[in-house]
Amino acid sequence: MSEHGGRPGPADPVGDLAIVLHSHMPYVAGFGTYPFGEEWLFDAVVRSYLPVLETARDLTVTVTPVLADQLETDEVADRLREFLVDHRIGAARRDFESVEPEFRDAAQAELQRYSRALEMLDRHGGRPLDAFRLAAESGRICLAGSAATHALLPLMATRAGTDLQIEAGVRSHRRRFGWHRGFWLPECAYVPGLEWDLANHGVGWFCVDQSRYQSGDQALAPIATAAGPVAFGIDWPSVSRVWDLDGYPSWPGYQDFHRLSVNGMHIFRIDGGPYDRGAAAEQASEQADRFVGYAAERLTSYRERTGERGTLVFAVDCELLGHWWSDGPLWLEQVLDRAAGGGLRLVTLEQAAAGGGFREGELRASTWGEQKDFRTWDAPAVDDLTWAARRLELRVAEAIADGLDRERAERAVRELMLVQSSDWAFLDSRREAGDYAFDRATQHARNALESLQSRSEETLDPRIRSLAPDLSLTPMLIP
Repeated sequence: MSEHGGRPGPADPVGDLAIVLHSHMPYVAGFGTYPFGEEWLFDAVVRSYLPVLETARDLTVTVTPVLADQLETDEVADRLREFLVDHRIGAARRDFESVEPEFRDAAQAELQRYSRALEMLDRHGGRPLDAFRLAAESGRICLAGSAATHALLPLMATRAGTDLQIEAGVRSHRRRFGWHRGFWLPECAYVPGLEWDLANHGVGWFCVDQSRYQSGDQALAPIATAAGPVAFGIDWPSVSRVWDLDGYPSWPGYQDFHRLSVNGMHIFRIDGGPYDRGAAAEQASEQADRFVGYAAERLTSYRERTGERGTLVFAVDCELLGHWWSDGPLWLEQVLDRAAGGGLRLVTLEQAAAGGGFREGELRASTWGEQKDFRTWDAPAVDDLTWAARRLELRVAEAIADGLDRERAERAVRELMLVQSSDWAFLDSRREAGDYAFDRATQHARNALESLQSRSEETLDPRIRSLAPDLSLTPMLIP
């Protein structure tokens, strides 16, 4: 058995496959209804997190603090179960009873999917965060933390703001899951020098996307930074087999995410016909074989060229598997089952970081966004959000330095950190959620300014936990 409880690996692997699933959702609990807001969170839980964690092993899963905040409250647990029973299982049952005969099997597949999700949810006492915790405690996966509210650290206006995001994120993760020194840079946003900030908070390893500057198989050799943390480069040629518009999820027989039945169910194939779960499962299995073969070819070529065993880091959003790509969890399960047969050793990044043999090298400014730069979050289309967040950070830091009382300072900082979420600029730049993202960012900014200016006894918005009880104002109090 492997260190993390998986099946035995190959005796002489051609290389290491490190699968990383990034789990994140902005603070939407209690904010908004269909089609924007809390429904995103609930669908991610029932279609991605629960089914993925059911079979995940020998891989790394990130859990952002802002996601964990939402998943551990009783109120969200109650609404999640109600949503699943009334708005998903109920709708699937109505579909099954009313659709045309050729769509009956597709409707039944949806009903079975959501009924299975309810079984998994109830097994964890209605608390989806426990699914992450149990998978980690059983040794099947390694959990990694992230910045508090998924802020782009290179866009912070102050060192205090950067430290606040990192420290609160680490404190949150340590309390909930323990600390294995792993840290996900939101949007893989990196600038030279950031590794020193991470090292100061005990981070031992993180992921970057340097594909804009690299070619061939350079990403297969992790970099030991001068500050200490190991930087694992994402192998974008492998990721693109899933992520590209013509990647695996685009097969015409998979479920169409966008086209829904009258009851809101996914019963259509991408090509418009009725979804066939059996055909989709067969295709996912074939694609798993192709992926394992491709990864083995890359790692074999690297070993022949360098004489070293490479580490192929395949990192995607966890929500891609199940929520966007309905059969993604099955594909992942098949990859995990067939990796050893293909000569691949499955490793977590914690295991890979302990293995040594890293190369020296320079890292350059990058993200995993469009064109691998910062344009998605720092461009004319969203500069009102980006620069407003920076100005607000300076205002809050100045007010705290001037002696703002603790209660108002904590509220202002919580609202500031919600403004700093990378999701608002991402959604606004892509025009995917109407005015929802812009309205959320501006409302939190107004709340922060009210906290600085008001002398009333207003209390924190009860919908916003925002890192309670893990928030510390210490970074803002250090000169």
